[in-house]
Amino acid sequence: MKVFKDRVAVITGGASGFGREFAVIGARLDMKLVLADVQQDALDKTKAELEAQGAQVLAMRCDVRHAEEVQALADATMEKFGAVHLVFNNAGVGSGGLVWENTQADWDWVIGVNLWGVIHGVRIFTNLMLECAKKDPQFEGHIVNTASMAGLLNAPTMGVYNVSKHAVVSLSESLYQDLKLVEAPIGASVLCPYFVPTGISQSHRNRPEDVPGSAPTASQRAAQAMSDKAVNSGKVTAEEVAENTFKAIADEQFYIFSHPGALGNVQERMEDIVLQRNPGDPYKAAPHIRDMLRAKLKA
Repeated sequence: MKVFKDRVAVITGGASGFGREFAVIGARLDMKLVLADVQQDALDKTKAELEAQGAQVLAMRCDVRHAEEVQALADATMEKFGAVHLVFNNAGVGSGGLVWENTQADWDWVIGVNLWGVIHGVRIFTNLMLECAKKDPQFEGHIVNTASMAGLLNAPTMGVYNVSKHAVVSLSESLYQDLKLVEAPIGASVLCPYFVPTGISQSHRNRPEDVPGSAPTASQRAAQAMSDKAVNSGKVTAEEVAENTFKAIADEQFYIFSHPGALGNVQERMEDIVLQRNPGDPYKAAPHIRDMLRAKLKA
């Protein structure tokens, strides 16, 4: 996808973090924007800021766990703008702790947003984009699914999140291959950020009422503290990740990484698999972090 001006971009999780930065760049490129989020106040604020810059914006509260709400988003997009060219399946939440201590509600919420949200977005918007392509011989489209380095690695006390993001990587690779198979004028990418200062470590602020919480365990408290520290100390900004993502779209690049230096860990994991070795020590280069985590679990 080379042309962005006057094209329509749909962004889930569009009111903060990566989603907001995608919208800011889209506005700068004179795109028409569709923002979806569950946090109404942040959504209203982002919409107002973008409109003040002259952007055309449709903003809708949308819980991507629910297919009917994603379908309503697609219907509203077509009614207002008449087409969809670029889709960011970006909404995501995090939850940590030892994997056996996560409740069914934890699994339902994280899988619902991180995986089913992307599934709904791919299923609904890919079909819609293919219909748009039939009507427009010059159509160019692209789909970006936000996964994580947690979709390529498996750090302790992040099991639910890891599972959801590994599935998003698999879904995205499958989407890429399927689109190539049918020679669709639609590209696909998967975004795998590492620790970037966004609101992901504070996902519980948007935990819905239909997902009951419980008193956090020691491992969940430790995972929260470590996540807060890692995310907030990140040196790569969400703005930089968004800039790199738009460049990747124009370059038809599938894998997008915020921290390419971390790919050595991915390579080691792949070698473990190919050589049939047991999974390696994720704290080999920083054993003090393992010791600190163990101490917190015993406290």
